[in-house]
Amino acid sequence: MKSPRRHSKAMEVGPLARMLMLVATGHDQAKELVDQTLSTLQLPLAGLYSTLGRTAARTLETKIFVDAMQGWYDQLLANVKAGDTQTFDDRYWDPATRGRRRRRAPVSLRSPRGAAGHWIVIEGGRIGNWAVVLSTECRPRDTRPAPAPEAALAGHAARSRPSPEIIRTIHSFDPCIAHARCMC
Repeated sequence: MKSPRRHSKAMEVGPLARMLMLVATGHDQAKELVDQTLSTLQLPLAGLYSTLGRTAARTLETKIFVDAMQGWYDQLLANVKAGDTQTFDDRYWDPATRGRRRRRAPVSLRSPRGAAGHWIVIEGGRIGNWAVVLSTECRPRDTRPAPAPEAALAGHAARSRPSPEIIRTIHSFDPCIAHARCMC
């Protein structure tokens, strides 16, 4: 499996990364929620880089989305009332418009788990190659010099049966191991 990286450095690309980016870019509600959470839990900012921090970030991000949903719904209704009912742009999906030449398409997207990247090559109207890096894939061992997300497990005692703390840490990354097996 692959780990998300930028300039050979392991990256965390899920809810914690998104919440920290919101705070860093001046999103008032995100900053208020993070400050309130850190104060309530009596944690320093570095406390976010933990199992508890990633779990809290997922919850805080959900609060931001829930608060924004009414506005999105109101915008949708206004568009429909104004006659804008189109939901699909078929210009890019009609086989007659695609041609037969070779095409390469890197695609980045955001999902609840975090950022994901897809790289596809289309040759003669068929998929010639496809690769994906999912947002929270962790490898059991990372051979690159910089530690990957699995470094969060450092310091946990190795046992024949994983402790609840190890399981909580792994779950805080929300890994999609079943999906990753399909992509190998």
